[in-house]
Amino acid sequence: MSRITVSTKCRLCRAAGGKLFIKGARCLSAKCPIERKGAVKPGMHGAKRPSKPTDYGIQLRAKQKAKRIYGVQETQFRNLYLKAKTMKGLVGDNLMSLAERRLDNVVYLSGLCLSRSSAKQLISHKHILINKKILNISSYQVKIGDTISLDKKIAKQIGDLPLSLSDFKTPSWLDLNKKELSVKVISLPNPEEFKNDIEVDLIIEYYSR
Repeated sequence: MSRITVSTKCRLCRAAGGKLFIKGARCLSAKCPIERKGAVKPGMHGAKRPSKPTDYGIQLRAKQKAKRIYGVQETQFRNLYLKAKTMKGLVGDNLMSLAERRLDNVVYLSGLCLSRSSAKQLISHKHILINKKILNISSYQVKIGDTISLDKKIAKQIGDLPLSLSDFKTPSWLDLNKKELSVKVISLPNPEEFKNDIEVDLIIEYYSR
């Protein structure tokens, strides 16, 4: 199975032309390659002026950007799209809602880890609990009323978490309990709060070809 390794994460951001926040705190530091050198594409021809992309190329890049932000593979992302088509409402909003409600994404948005890849690791190592029960499936779709918590023993090993920052805020559909290191899902994601700079219309066009 293909996977995104640590050494390629910064290259993915450069290829996308901006930060995808794949590496957590490093993306916010001066060590980020985009902060130091700008969004120059990787490879020996990266600094050259790119040719004008085709409509297909634009759609493909939008889809790849969304996949890399959420850290999912092509089959997983396409399945989210197919499921979004069967739901009531706008397909684009449904797709984003499904992506936002993935367990690994909720753990990240809650400030219980530094990045979505860290969230996947915590989940696979059984350090994340859903309603006080261990669940090691990153793609699990959280539901209204679910309470997600971090094992306090592992929290001490991780050190400072994003939720400990005074200015840290979670989306309105999540109710964070900093003391208990837990978060409760109180509603479905609000489309107006999606801040990933994802062009959903282009993704829909790509899969509708």
